[in-house]
Amino acid sequence: MKLTVLYFARLREAVGREREELEVPGDVDTVAKLRAHLMARGAPFAEAFATIGRIRAAVDRTMAQDDSLLRDGAEVAFFPPVTGG
Repeated sequence: MKLTVLYFARLREAVGREREELEVPGDVDTVAKLRAHLMARGAPFAEAFATIGRIRAAVDRTMAQDDSLLRDGAEVAFFPPVTGG
């Protein structure tokens, strides 16, 4: 499945990019599984997701929960609870 992943605020700074196109295995079908997949990539993702605190997500510009389903071509945004300009 192909996804566009966006990173905002402190998370963007920690991972060193604001967006990426990812091809993920078919079993990465929820926000929680995508987060785990990203953390399994190692540094800097594992540290960023582990230390920034509760990271919120949106799928296709709609707030999402950990169990929200992903679809091929989805845009997934990750951001800390409070983001700045």
